[in-house]
Amino acid sequence: MPKGFNVLFVSSEVYPYSKTGGLADISNSLPQALNSIGNEVRILTPKYGQLDERRLQIHEIKRMKDLSIEFNKKKHKFSIKSSFIHGKNTKAQIYLLENNDFFKNKGIYQNIRTKKDFPNNDERYMFFCKTVLDVLEVLHWKPDIIHCNDWQTGLIPAYIKTLYKDHPLISDIKTIFTIHNLAYQGNFAKSSFNKTGLPSEAFSDETGMLNGKFSFLKAGLAYADKISTVSEKYALEIRTDKNYSCGMEKLLTKRKNDLVGILNGIDYNVWNPNFDKLIPYRYTNQEIPLKYENKRELLNKYKFEYSEDIPLIGMITRLVDQKGFDLIVESFDELMNENIQMIILGAGEEKYQKFLLKMKKKYPKKLIVHIGYDEELAHMIEAGSDIFLMPSKYEPCGLNQMYSLMYGTVPVVRNTGGLSDTVNDYKKKDGNGFLFENYDSKDMMKAIKLALKIYLTDKNKWYDLIRNGMSHDFSWKASAKKYTALYKNIVASRK
Repeated sequence: MPKGFNVLFVSSEVYPYSKTGGLADISNSLPQALNSIGNEVRILTPKYGQLDERRLQIHEIKRMKDLSIEFNKKKHKFSIKSSFIHGKNTKAQIYLLENNDFFKNKGIYQNIRTKKDFPNNDERYMFFCKTVLDVLEVLHWKPDIIHCNDWQTGLIPAYIKTLYKDHPLISDIKTIFTIHNLAYQGNFAKSSFNKTGLPSEAFSDETGMLNGKFSFLKAGLAYADKISTVSEKYALEIRTDKNYSCGMEKLLTKRKNDLVGILNGIDYNVWNPNFDKLIPYRYTNQEIPLKYENKRELLNKYKFEYSEDIPLIGMITRLVDQKGFDLIVESFDELMNENIQMIILGAGEEKYQKFLLKMKKKYPKKLIVHIGYDEELAHMIEAGSDIFLMPSKYEPCGLNQMYSLMYGTVPVVRNTGGLSDTVNDYKKKDGNGFLFENYDSKDMMKAIKLALKIYLTDKNKWYDLIRNGMSHDFSWKASAKKYTALYKNIVASRK
């Protein structure tokens, strides 16, 4: 296997140590995939609260115990502990930053009791970024590249290019900054900037200032050697369309030659109908009738009538506008007038939760609603639904449409971001789903009705859509190869 690159992968959340969303899963799977093709990727993340160190096999590193750094005119003690993430045939070492001043609470970004952001989130992630760099002095391992993820790591490229620009160990380390969702920016009052220790040039229109505030994300975008995001279409949208660029269009246009889109993968050890332990009937694209047995079991669970002639539409989603829920509300009665059944799993804004519970009473024989999240039910919905609805306003990458394709559940999605890069229109030779263009409930309903028509009247075409989806490769290996090529490009520029 060819020699790859030493990469320190820095993320504010990593499954199974911490998780609020997809970033945690990506921070678990991508480093393992990168290691499987010859790189040495190690992960660094905060250790939030008390973890079960025995169960997670977290160990002390003697030389990295009770270290201290000066930050914001105070000394702060910290320790680095070590563990390993194991996949089927891969693994990655993870370092956990333990500190009682900033990360002693269980909550990641929010206090778990009040559900409000920690008031010192700026200081928490300034400390994190600064510590990542200072730890390199005692790590006895030097990365070629630090791979930063989202706003919480945005100060790392800024520190390297300013405070550490003459540092003998750190100055030649390259950075890549990955945007998982441009809407989450880490914007704080100007007074936050003064705590960073960064020089004044880091707070300008060209660098870290956004609408008078200090933006961690913008600092990362301004100073990183390369910028990536999680699909090709989203990389284009955030640079060319003000509806997506969240105030960053000028900077992203300036850096367009350094911006690439690399689609996320999915973990086939978890999401694969061929050996998924959470579904009653496992199947491949040669055993599609077994998919309908999963549909029968899912409907039986809720005492719903099963019929192959009544399509089941599934949704697993956050109940927020970004996911298109305002379109769902607008057209719900029209949707329920169709000869369908529908199952929705999700949580989010209270107005949408109340709406769904009201609709469940109005349409008791057609609609199943589960507020919250349930891993087993999510797998059952992917395996048992005929159609998966994902009408997102914007979608940097999206994972559920890929899970759906993998499970032979035909997606109906809006033509945006990662949805565009994974779902091919039903008319194409490799068609696997249905796309609609405008963020509009009429366009959405038109696409749903078209899918229902083909489901009911053209089984051969429907089976083709299922097989095309199930035969696509969404594994992390493809993404890992593209990231390795990007690392090669960055390191070559240093030489």
